[in-house]
Amino acid sequence: MRQLKKKLQIDGIKRELKRREYYEKPSVKKRRKQAEARRKLRKYKRLRRAS
Repeated sequence: MRQLKKKLQIDGIKRELKRREYYEKPSVKKRRKQAEARRKLRKYKRLRRAS
């Protein structure tokens, strides 16, 4: 069970299910995607700087 939970978390399935639980307005969806992109870019830059 623990392995399944870990696999679902890594694949992002838990996050996806939580996100789809309620309707998300297009403007909110756009804002969320932009925030995810910013987070992803920051993480990428941080990892590049470290190596």
